[in-house]
Amino acid sequence: MELSHLIAFNLALLVALISPGPAMLITLRATLSRGKQAGILTGLGLGTMAALWTTLALLGLESVFLVFPWAYVTLKTLGALYLIWIAYQTWRSATKPLGADPKLPGRRDFTTGLSVNLANPKSVLFASAVLLVIFPRDLLLAEKAFIVFNHLVIEFIFYTGFSLLLSTKGARNGYLRMKTVFDRVAALVLGALGIRLLLNRV
Repeated sequence: MELSHLIAFNLALLVALISPGPAMLITLRATLSRGKQAGILTGLGLGTMAALWTTLALLGLESVFLVFPWAYVTLKTLGALYLIWIAYQTWRSATKPLGADPKLPGRRDFTTGLSVNLANPKSVLFASAVLLVIFPRDLLLAEKAFIVFNHLVIEFIFYTGFSLLLSTKGARNGYLRMKTVFDRVAALVLGALGIRLLLNRV
């Protein structure tokens, strides 16, 4: 493995991180509604699960999905239903003041982040494709471990920086003024992503 391989992987990872999706949306909502600590913890959960998917990709989990397609379908279905449940809870709490609903998604921020990325088994297929294109096949165990560690660090830095950027007083006040609208939009987006994941056969 060369430095150029790692740089290419990090660039691909950053592009994936800044692309709108459930991970970005959950972190955004956690930060604006409950502060930077909630956003950072959510990001840590997201990053931990993403790095775990990369670990499984390096260990060849995509081959298991090919041999046992029902395992992939099961994980995908459970993940889709989880995203739809989050969407429902977010919609239901949209008109309530912050902290009024004890069942509000993200109360346990790290676990929520972990669960959101666990809910998308496509992550391992994406990771496998990126790893296959960028890295040589004959990676040593130590090199694989370093790739996972590198992935974890990039995810943590990104979500921490993102949360700190959004945790300003102006950003929070803006969210509070538009809470109902923002939460309803977030619910619709998360619900649509869940339904798409549920209906997509790939």
